[in-house]
Amino acid sequence: MKLLTRLAAPLLLTTASISFRPAAGFVRGSVPRPTTFLRMSSTDVIPGRPTWQQTMLRIKDPAKTLPFYTDLLGFTLIDKFDFPQWKFSLYFLTTLPEGETYDLTPGTKEAHDYLWNMDGVALELTHNHGTESDPDFTGYHPGNKEKDGFGHIAVNVDDVYAVTDKLEKAGCDFQKKPDEGRMKGLAFVKDPDGYWVELVARGTPGKISNECNFSQTMLRIKDPKKSLEFYQKMGMKLLVERHFDDFSLYFLGSSVVSDDANPKEMFQPCLELTHNHGTENDADFQHFTGNEEGRNGFGHVGFLVDDVYKACDEIAKMGYGFKKEPDGGTMKGLAFAYDPDGYWVEIIRRGGLE
Repeated sequence: MKLLTRLAAPLLLTTASISFRPAAGFVRGSVPRPTTFLRMSSTDVIPGRPTWQQTMLRIKDPAKTLPFYTDLLGFTLIDKFDFPQWKFSLYFLTTLPEGETYDLTPGTKEAHDYLWNMDGVALELTHNHGTESDPDFTGYHPGNKEKDGFGHIAVNVDDVYAVTDKLEKAGCDFQKKPDEGRMKGLAFVKDPDGYWVELVARGTPGKISNECNFSQTMLRIKDPKKSLEFYQKMGMKLLVERHFDDFSLYFLGSSVVSDDANPKEMFQPCLELTHNHGTENDADFQHFTGNEEGRNGFGHVGFLVDDVYKACDEIAKMGYGFKKEPDGGTMKGLAFAYDPDGYWVEIIRRGGLE
């Protein structure tokens, strides 16, 4: 478990461009250009029915961050793990369909069973004990500086203006309000750690009852051909791609969503991959991943599989390597692979560790 402390808690991620355009995931006056990438067949996917299950962010003070997500954005705390011997805790939140009752107690076996078998995607918040009261701790790096890879998470809403007004009245800070800048009707609120949370208008208001549903994790990538192949082999489906003069956006859904799902209308979140054109031709270019000393913030994305060992055998063939192989360290049966940009991808056994 000491390895889990190092992997889950102290690392950071960044984004490739300071410009607001690549961070936002929407058109800004450019004309889309059609380009289509090959989709993987089911036989190309790694074994074990991989499903995207988590996005991890490090937080300073759970007493501030948890209420932001649960009280203001409608997330549910579905599970938690406390490791006092290693001085960190993990909190797992997700948005559940309006009216769905969650009566399990976080931290219990029943909640663990739910977490490690869910088809949805959880937001994992990692708290290193003591950061909330350490006067010398200045906080985690939220991304969106030069060469940062992590951009934001997002929630879909019916009315961006109404949710912005609610959050503003609650005292939240904004990176961008709906009528600021050239892109109207789009907002970025900052959570208590400074991470950007995009407020995205749904395609069809009223189709989803929730005020907010967890809808995106955005990462910047160097080479879309390599990254799309990697994540499609992880079972993800390329749902939408948008190409503009100097950047492109790719929206991928987990293996459990339908092939024709619309990212602005579906309940499950998308992995949004942002490519700034030309980075693929620069041999020296590399994004920060959120796990570099002094830039810790975003940690990883994670996937559930039926058999970690079989899945990692196939992942190894892609040639990007591992931060931790399944039998590395003290925690057996848990792995962290690298994707083509060096982001950490956790590989977890469906049902939990044995």
